[in-house]
Amino acid sequence: MEKIRVLLVDDHAIVRLGLMTLINDRAEMEVVGEAGTASEAIRAVERLRPHVVLMDIRMPGEGGIEATRQIVTRFPETKVVMLTSFLDDELVLRAVQAGATGYVLKQANNEELLRAITAAARGEASLDPETTLRLLGRLRESQRKAQEDAFRELSDREMSVLAEVSRGRTNAEIGKRLNLSEKTVSNYVSNILNKLHLTNRIELATYAVEHRIHDRMERL
Repeated sequence: MEKIRVLLVDDHAIVRLGLMTLINDRAEMEVVGEAGTASEAIRAVERLRPHVVLMDIRMPGEGGIEATRQIVTRFPETKVVMLTSFLDDELVLRAVQAGATGYVLKQANNEELLRAITAAARGEASLDPETTLRLLGRLRESQRKAQEDAFRELSDREMSVLAEVSRGRTNAEIGKRLNLSEKTVSNYVSNILNKLHLTNRIELATYAVEHRIHDRMERL
């Protein structure tokens, strides 16, 4: 059975030494390399192709989160587990968004760390349930705010016109439904295009659906 190949990335040599001793003591794992900076980590992944990277979340230079983003983009078969000295929801959220499969506190016990490495090698996430609930809550709030912001420059009437455009209706059909002249509807559509920096009705309809305009209209 192939061993889990692990790359250690931390700017403190003593931390890497401790992790290496722990991991190499397990028959099913081996440390294949180490790096002290984000750029070194990316080069090491390219050269060594580890199964799992243990990445310090705070690194000199580009930082662990940016290194993670580049690694998972260029080498999707390699999984990244973030190492952090303290639990910071914002950093963990950014790390997950960058592609990390999980995180481990540096003060976690040995078995927690080893379980996180094994889970990552299998493609499984290693986030504890309480943290996951908090992160999902923040993601939902972020998505809700993005939807609100998507239409913040539109008036209520423009929102009504846009909702009808998203249903594929013509200006004449929209005019009849909203008691407006076809010319007035055309003017509204032009104004909406300008405000949203879009170029045609197809883009407009796609934008409206992607940002869930009908959910927004139900709340108005």
